Amino acid sequence: MSDFLGAASGSVPWAIAAFAIAGLLTVVGSVRLVALGDALADRTGWGEALFGAVFFGLATSLSGIVMTAVTAANDAPQLAYSNAVGGIAAQTTAIAVADLFYRHVNLEHATASLANLLFGCLLLALLALALLATFTPDLAVAGVHPVSVIMIGCYLGGVLIIHSADATPYWQAVDTVETRSDQPQSHGDLDGRPLGLLWTRFALVGLVVAAGGWIIALAGETLVSATGLRAGLVGGILMGLINALPETITAIAAVRRGAVTLAVAAILGGNSVDALNLVVGDLFYRGGSIYHAVGPDELFLTTSAMLMTTVLLGGLLARQVRGWGKLGFEGTLLLGGYLAVVAVLAF
Repeated sequence: MSDFLGAASGSVPWAIAAFAIAGLLTVVGSVRLVALGDALADRTGWGEALFGAVFFGLATSLSGIVMTAVTAANDAPQLAYSNAVGGIAAQTTAIAVADLFYRHVNLEHATASLANLLFGCLLLALLALALLATFTPDLAVAGVHPVSVIMIGCYLGGVLIIHSADATPYWQAVDTVETRSDQPQSHGDLDGRPLGLLWTRFALVGLVVAAGGWIIALAGETLVSATGLRAGLVGGILMGLINALPETITAIAAVRRGAVTLAVAAILGGNSVDALNLVVGDLFYRGGSIYHAVGPDELFLTTSAMLMTTVLLGGLLARQVRGWGKLGFEGTLLLGGYLAVVAVLAF
C-alpha cells in the first residue's frame, strides 16, 4: 500500500483527488462524532465545555496531528508547522460560520462560559511559547526543543486549572434569556448503550478522521514539490482548511442539535491541541528544532492565529446580542481577517 501511495504521490491529480476523499471522510466522521460526543459529555458528567475542549478537541484534531507528524518526518518542517497554525486560524473562523446557523442570537453571547474563556487564554499562551521558541538557541534534548516540553506542561496544567475553576467558579457569565446552559438531554438510542461501547465508537470514528490526515499529508507534499507553491500557502490554507473541517462540521452539527456550548468548546479545545501539533512536529523532525526551521509565512500565520483568538475572546466577553451582518462584531472580523490572511499568503 505504501509503495502504491509513494508512486501516486508524484501526481497532482492524485493530490487533488486525495484532498476530496479525505474531506469526505472528515465530514462523515465529524457528524458522527457530534452525536457520540454530546452523549458522552452528559453520561460522564464532564459537561459540554470541558468534554468538548479536551476529548472532542483531541478527536477532531487527530487528522491534523497525523498531517504534522508525516510531513515533519518527511523533512518538510514548514509544511508541518504551517498546517498546525493554519488550522487554528481556519478553525477559529469556523465559529463565525457556525454562528450563521444559529439564528436566535449571537453564538458567543449564548455560549460565554468560564471554561471557554480560559481555553482561549491557554491557546494564546501556547502560541506565544511557540513564537518565543524561535528566539531561543537551536538545540534539542532527547530529540525535542525544551520549549516543546514546556508547552506540554502548560497544556496539562491549564486543563487542570480549568477543570478546578469550572467546578467551583468565582466568575461566571450572567445568564440572559438567550443564554444556553449545558443541560443533559435525550440522545435517542445512544442513551441505552453501554458507556464503554460509546467510548469505543468515539475512538473508532476518530481514527477514521486521522486516516484522512495521513492522506492529506502525502497530497500536500506532492502539491509543494510538483507545483512550486509555497509551503505556507499549501500547509496554512489548503491543509489548514482540511485540518479545520472536523471542527467546522462538528460545530455546525452541534449548533443544529442545540449543543451550542459544545460547538465553541470543541473549536477552542481543538485549537489548543493543534498548538501541541508543533510539539509533534518537533518530535518527528530530525533536522533540528522545528521552531527554527520556519520562515516568515509560518510566523505570519502564528501571529494571525493569536490575533483571531484575541478577537474571539473579546466576543465572548462583550457578549453582543446582535452585531454586524447579523453576526457579532467578532464574527465579521474573523471572516474578514481570515480572507485577508489567505490573500497575503496567496499574493
